[in-house]
Amino acid sequence: MDSTQMAKAYNPADFEDRIYKSWMDAKAFAPDDKGGDPFVIVIPPPNVTGVLHMGHGLNNVLQDTLIRYHRMCGRSTLWVPGTDHAGIATQNIVERRLRAKGIERHALGREKFVEETWKVKDEHHAIITKQLQKLGASCDWNRERFTLDDGCSTAVREVFVELYERGLVYQGNYLVNWCPSCGTALADDEVEHKELNGKMYHYFYPLSDGSGKLEIATTRPETMLGDSALAVNPDDERYKDFIGKEVNLPLTNRTIKIIADPYVDREFGTGVVKITPAHDPNDWDIGNRHDLEKINILNDDGSLNDNCPVKYRGMKAEEARKAVVTDLKEQGYYLKDEEHKHQVGHCYRCNTVIEPYLSKQWFVAMKSMAEKALKAWETEDIVFYPKKWENTYKHWMNGIRDWCISRQLWWGHRIPVWYCEDCGEMMVSKTDLETCTKCGSGKIKQEEDVLDTWFSSWLWPFSTLGWPENTEDLKKFYPTSTLVTGYDIIFFWVARMVMAGLEFTGEVPFRDIYITGLVRDKQGRKMSKSLGNGLDPLEIVDEYGADALKFTMTFLSAQGQDILIDKESFKLGSKFANKIWNASRYIMMNIEGKTPIPIEGIELKSVDKWIFHRFNEAVRKSRAAIESYRFNDAAQAGYEFFWNEFCDWYVEASKISLYSDDENEKNRAVSLLIHLLEESLKLLHPFLSFITEEIYQNLPGAHGFLMKHSFPEVREDRNFPEEAQLFESLQEMIRGVRTLRSEFTIPPEKKVTVKVATDSGFGGHEFFQENRILASELMKSPDLEILKDKPDTGGSIPVAGKGYEAFVYIRDVVDIPKEIAKLKKEADKQDKLIVSTTKKLSNSGFLDRAPVEVIEKEKEKLAEFEDRAEKVKRFLKELQ
Repeated sequence: MDSTQMAKAYNPADFEDRIYKSWMDAKAFAPDDKGGDPFVIVIPPPNVTGVLHMGHGLNNVLQDTLIRYHRMCGRSTLWVPGTDHAGIATQNIVERRLRAKGIERHALGREKFVEETWKVKDEHHAIITKQLQKLGASCDWNRERFTLDDGCSTAVREVFVELYERGLVYQGNYLVNWCPSCGTALADDEVEHKELNGKMYHYFYPLSDGSGKLEIATTRPETMLGDSALAVNPDDERYKDFIGKEVNLPLTNRTIKIIADPYVDREFGTGVVKITPAHDPNDWDIGNRHDLEKINILNDDGSLNDNCPVKYRGMKAEEARKAVVTDLKEQGYYLKDEEHKHQVGHCYRCNTVIEPYLSKQWFVAMKSMAEKALKAWETEDIVFYPKKWENTYKHWMNGIRDWCISRQLWWGHRIPVWYCEDCGEMMVSKTDLETCTKCGSGKIKQEEDVLDTWFSSWLWPFSTLGWPENTEDLKKFYPTSTLVTGYDIIFFWVARMVMAGLEFTGEVPFRDIYITGLVRDKQGRKMSKSLGNGLDPLEIVDEYGADALKFTMTFLSAQGQDILIDKESFKLGSKFANKIWNASRYIMMNIEGKTPIPIEGIELKSVDKWIFHRFNEAVRKSRAAIESYRFNDAAQAGYEFFWNEFCDWYVEASKISLYSDDENEKNRAVSLLIHLLEESLKLLHPFLSFITEEIYQNLPGAHGFLMKHSFPEVREDRNFPEEAQLFESLQEMIRGVRTLRSEFTIPPEKKVTVKVATDSGFGGHEFFQENRILASELMKSPDLEILKDKPDTGGSIPVAGKGYEAFVYIRDVVDIPKEIAKLKKEADKQDKLIVSTTKKLSNSGFLDRAPVEVIEKEKEKLAEFEDRAEKVKRFLKELQ
């Protein structure tokens, strides 16, 4: 075999881009034309509004791990990449840029504004694509999609028109979340709730007949101008005689009724609430139950409109609040105010306070679709990992409301509805119309509103594969296999995709739904710009390499748990990649001039059988973990095998053969090392795709891409349970001797005598004897003896194990009086620590005040002190 020169130091920048380009040039990410069940993921499309953050990094790393694993398992794999047009978010970016130039969008006009928005889309799309490729994402870029591309637009119109024709899309005046700054309705998920310091204002409404007054409390007194009623609980004895009476609405010339509704909480405040149906969701429901007038007091810019007294018209909410409070005080209605913290909705993009607002919008009736989607979960057509998120899904499905799908924006899918200016006809069409379908007039105008961004996203799993056409991709790759996403969009995206899949294809769009944890900083805080604790995935890649990022994220991805990281965390993946590089380089340096031997023809020694058995176990664990989305367990299985077993034990053991004078033994050892290294690279490839590919390409006999090779399988001919168990006993003995050497600070170059006595019932005597040279080399004990009888133990310290006792003769290599003095000092120290810690744990004051975790920590420390004290005293006894 000829050796290939690998660089001395691991430097991912030398090869990661080159490797990715070679994959791309070979179209290696495209699905193979295989039969059987394909494995398909559609990427949760990132918004074209910025760059990917570490949450995106985690999500895409896990998807890539799944795709690479299933590709190596022989399945035809497809990972569809794409991006989302992100209506309001993208429009806001463009508007801010225009305002910086002194341009307002209405002055620019719709057509020119949309042109500018496409430029922003292209700019951010390029950044996102570069980031994904830097991470090593093995997407099929030839199938990349965008939620506003022609195919997705066709699907959107198909669905809108079909739902309209079935009576499930309708238009009406309803209460929506309104952003006065953006001038559009918002979905519930586009509203961010923040706790603010406000006030609770108390004032009263006088009964119209002069018989008394009713006190209410509100955080928004200005909305009283839109009140339609006061409400009390029908079971509240205090107000039974008031029901049906009228009160004068302060600051206006109106009177309103007192009604009874079970929604009112008798225990909260005075038990009387004001009802403003056009500006509060709960009041809206009460208004509908009692057929109350819905009085909208706002213009679309958030100012008070003509339904208010002249004095307040044109005022914004904050200004109107102050004016109303002042007037209530002056006219004698005001009682008091008090500090009050409350949750206030804000626009997720511009941070403006959201107004519940009555406006004409388009809606989708969701109940029938939700029932099917709920049944799909009940029959396990969809499965959540971890299962706890099923409750969130169930909660949303049971409490489903109709979906407001219209947005007062210019960027997005324009609603496919046209109005005739001559005859008033409203037309809904899958294709653009030029004339009125009723009267033939050319004076028609398309609906100004666009569809909610989610209206294209909910079709993503099948629109990306060519639906509504029955394409080859749709037939082969739908339904998809797995969705990887965050918990915050279980309803807004996941549930809606399930509903859409069932409604328009008759099948769920995927079976497995893996919900990732949140990426937080080391203090457990969510990463955000305001805290300055965010991490840029590309910065991590530049400093440590993509494999370090990928491996660290998978290694830390315990199912159902958030990930706490900082920049230092990625040293975990970097150190492991370094270990892989250095071990591979060492092996490659030893193959020059060696003659390869087919693995099938090699007679295995006990250490070889042990490593193959351990490799089998690593493969078994890794496969089971990936199949059940336990990414951390899968990564850990590969890590522990390669570092703790292959490198620390097998490679070290192989040095005896490599440095022997027997050429056949050298050839045998090198052939096994190369074979096991190649198998290990396959095992690790889904988690560290670049370094494994780079090293594989340097191996003798490398052919094709490693990413296209088969993932290792559990093989019966690699099972050696008896040899593995005996070898673990040998390892235990070697570790025990090494630990003892460390306790007495015996340097590696000092040889120490060790004699091992095996028990009569221990079946490993011959095994220990067979591996005596290996054990003596690893323990630095050249005259190691394996005996059946107990030797003279004078001057030794025993290391006991199951079936054996090893006697380490340290008198010859340490200063006994000095060691005894040191051990006595250590024993005194441990005794004092035990006394002080026991005293602390007996202190009732400490136990009452200290947090549980602090008490547990003290208990752990006490156990450590006691273990250490016992060991030190045992050493003293042996030496004295």
